[in-house]
Amino acid sequence: MALATLSLSSCGDSFLLLEPAGAVSENALLSDNGIDMVLTGAYSSLNNMNQTGWMGYAALSNYCFGDVAGADANKGSQSSDQSDFTAIEVYSFSAANSYIQGKWAAVYEAAKRCNNVIDMVGKTENLTNPELIIAQAKFIKGVWMFEGIRMFGAFIPYVTLEDYQASTDPQVTNHTEGSDVADIAIWDLVAKDLKEAAEVLPETWTNATGYGATQYGRATKWMAKAMLAKLYLYWSSPYNGKNATADHWNDCKALLDEIIANGKDAKGTPFQLAKTYGELFNNAKTSDWTGESVFDVQLTINGTQTDTNAAVYSPAIGTPGALGLGGWGFYQPTYEFVNSFMVDANGLPLANYTDYEPLTTMGATVPVTDLDTPLDPRVDYCAGRFGVPYLDYGIPSGLNGWVRDYTNGGLYMNIKYQHRKADRGGTAVATAIGSNSANYHVIRFADILLMRAEVAIHENDLATALDLINQVRARAANSFVENADAGKKMYDLVNNKTVDGAAATYKIGLYTNFASAAEATTALKREMRAEFGMEGHRWFDIARWGEAANVLNAYRAYEGTYFPGKFGNVYNENWVTFPIPITEIQTAMGRIAQNANWK
Repeated sequence: MALATLSLSSCGDSFLLLEPAGAVSENALLSDNGIDMVLTGAYSSLNNMNQTGWMGYAALSNYCFGDVAGADANKGSQSSDQSDFTAIEVYSFSAANSYIQGKWAAVYEAAKRCNNVIDMVGKTENLTNPELIIAQAKFIKGVWMFEGIRMFGAFIPYVTLEDYQASTDPQVTNHTEGSDVADIAIWDLVAKDLKEAAEVLPETWTNATGYGATQYGRATKWMAKAMLAKLYLYWSSPYNGKNATADHWNDCKALLDEIIANGKDAKGTPFQLAKTYGELFNNAKTSDWTGESVFDVQLTINGTQTDTNAAVYSPAIGTPGALGLGGWGFYQPTYEFVNSFMVDANGLPLANYTDYEPLTTMGATVPVTDLDTPLDPRVDYCAGRFGVPYLDYGIPSGLNGWVRDYTNGGLYMNIKYQHRKADRGGTAVATAIGSNSANYHVIRFADILLMRAEVAIHENDLATALDLINQVRARAANSFVENADAGKKMYDLVNNKTVDGAAATYKIGLYTNFASAAEATTALKREMRAEFGMEGHRWFDIARWGEAANVLNAYRAYEGTYFPGKFGNVYNENWVTFPIPITEIQTAMGRIAQNANWK
């Protein structure tokens, strides 16, 4: 719902009080139903914010910043297409980059919508449950302000309700008056929003809440607690000492333990890992609210607009044209990322995977894929490979529209969250490139377990870390991409069995022990990459660990071998946040200072 309001009475010029055609005045919405419509507008920010075309670069999925900047994906398409996206891919971006500006705009537009809801509640009498409305708005605001911290650092403006009420577009400062050094950190303010939301929000949505039992996408107590736990984890992370971090490990641990012991999803199912990794993506019938969904963006296909939900996880930009869905050929898994799924004889991640050439190379006329080297079975749920079935569309062989320009994006295809042929409906809307009703998982139960493992390693509780990491690995053994004609096997060392009918050679096993915290940390970081590959996590993790420069410069050296001249820019060790957009600094007239990483 698009809500247009004008509040110009302070100007004293009544002729300026013009309502746009189709606008709804705020007074007409001061009721339970009216405010819920405005709240729906705030919820819509979780889907698709401030994008250009269908690129969706500001969405919570973070395919651009988490995956492409984080080395899990190449930009794809052609080098000349979307130059600001290319700049992020090759680390030549600046504070003038339009994608970075779009992300900033998304954060503050969402905060504005949430403040609007809270402000309207204060103007309305006889609401059925005003506290519950405010709690939902605070949760959404907390989600987006945390997104702002992860992107731009802790020294960014926090727009309070009072700031919003003072002006419809406040220029809130991030530093002390008279100083050009950003010094106002917002960790505490965002934590307060999420805490207050968790205190009021219900565990699940039932008729007793007044909204009906089917609105599973609304915020719950457990969503707020999970988001708060993640904020505490980031708050405690090193960031090269440049993000106003502090020790909140105990706060994080307490919340994660509570979530693991008592948490439930929006339908009331106790949190648990889904039975298989493969069922979590592509198909709304199997992927939504399985017990693994801690915080999902609830999606559906409705109405007449094509490409519904295209930008939340951006299947549209990555869809191979050969699927008959159009597709633009962006967002392709990197050679280095796919190689990271290589395993040793025990089915554990291979440390020296960059010593090997890519597992798919261009032959004389068609791509050739090594299907014999053992890989973690999650690889073919994260990356489409020639010679391996692409969902239910068949096995890609020749290029034939599967890859737009392999000399720029490589030979792997986007596959995670793409919808299956069998799930495409019979209408123009349902068959459009990005029309997928499968939820986008912002936080899964696997996240909770691995965050808790990270806390355990911090405490040198290696036995707990071992158990939690192995729980996630054990689930990964329960599914693999099948193709009986390939004659390959799945070596399930978790359950000590070998299974025929695999599309490639897969192998996975469990860790037996960790000899040190350093060894456990290495295992955790490899597990997080394999589990959350192509889900927008990677750059944010290596940035908060203070490893972005080392990891990405090593990646440049490897990936650049196969794309000569592409990765010429050294990644600066200070870039653990993105720069505050220069346009915001210029128009703020001194109120906003650049973060220290980009001075």
